[in-house]
Amino acid sequence: MSTDPAARLRRLERGVRRRLDARAALRRVWTSGPAIVQIVAAVAAAYSVAHWGLGHAAPIMAVTVSITSLGLSRDARPRRVAMTVLGIVLGIALADGLTLLIGKGLWQLVVVLLVVFVVGRAVFPNPAFAVAAAVPSALVVLVPDPEGGPFTRSLDGLVGGVMALLITAAIPRDPRRAARRDGRALFSVLHESAATVADALGTADAAAAELALARLRRTQPLVDAWTVSLDSAVQVSRIAPLLRRHLPELLAQERVLGSADLTARHLRLLARRVEFLVRDGRPRPELGRLAGEIATAVRLLGDEVDDRELAGAARSLLEDVARRLDPVRLVPGAPVVDSAIVLLLRPLVIDLLVGTGARADDARALLPDS
Repeated sequence: MSTDPAARLRRLERGVRRRLDARAALRRVWTSGPAIVQIVAAVAAAYSVAHWGLGHAAPIMAVTVSITSLGLSRDARPRRVAMTVLGIVLGIALADGLTLLIGKGLWQLVVVLLVVFVVGRAVFPNPAFAVAAAVPSALVVLVPDPEGGPFTRSLDGLVGGVMALLITAAIPRDPRRAARRDGRALFSVLHESAATVADALGTADAAAAELALARLRRTQPLVDAWTVSLDSAVQVSRIAPLLRRHLPELLAQERVLGSADLTARHLRLLARRVEFLVRDGRPRPELGRLAGEIATAVRLLGDEVDDRELAGAARSLLEDVARRLDPVRLVPGAPVVDSAIVLLLRPLVIDLLVGTGARADDARALLPDS
């Protein structure tokens, strides 16, 4: 074995990469586990109904539709599943009807796909639905007709879709975990950014303000991810008896999500203003401490997403901050640009208070006259 230190280092790096790859693979499998169980259960149910219930020898479309309509996507919204099912069954039915008229072959396959794609794009705005409809329609043209006739496959597709929807309600994936994870990711960035803005004000560090602004410019994908996962969790909880008790918690998260979205926008505006303001090199400790308190409130509000027992801590702190947001008293004699920072903090605090459950009018009433 080579004693070259560089060779040993390379072997060590390869070993570390293999362990990291193994952990990532296990994490992917663990994350997709509920979806895999759900898909397999839907396939078993659809096959059973089509094969033993309807007497179809090989219900390929029942199995195909069950797998395709559910998938391993994080978006498990029943509406998405239903639309995918509708697109697939429409493609199968169109292909069944067209093959009765024009037969099967290469040019017939081209015609069927053209019709299915055109109809799919006309009916559904999402391009994925047209593709979902085209795949089984091609199978209809290429695979020999079953014993029960061509429209047997359309019936199998409908069975597969119905089973997918029923399994979505009976064996839900519990998307709350994904919603919480996305909420934590967003609030982590918001808290770090708000804390960095506070540091920039307290130390006149323009680089810190630039860093906060760079972070905040990347928050929209985090907002979008939480929106999708939370909407999925709410929709599944509405139809799944096992998850319905969690619906109030998820609806509260929707309120917090709206507040977080507005908070990101306010913080971007604040960071841009602060980055310009602190170029004069003058520390502003009073404004820094105030922004630091708001950063703490952002962290507490994010903690409430995971633990509802913490509800109230952020609201109490924000109410205290709101009562002090008077530029005349907070920074007496300061230049107009400093007072403008205080005024920028007022709508930010109001939106955060609404996220804690306060009424917007009650939150505004806490602000001192300015």
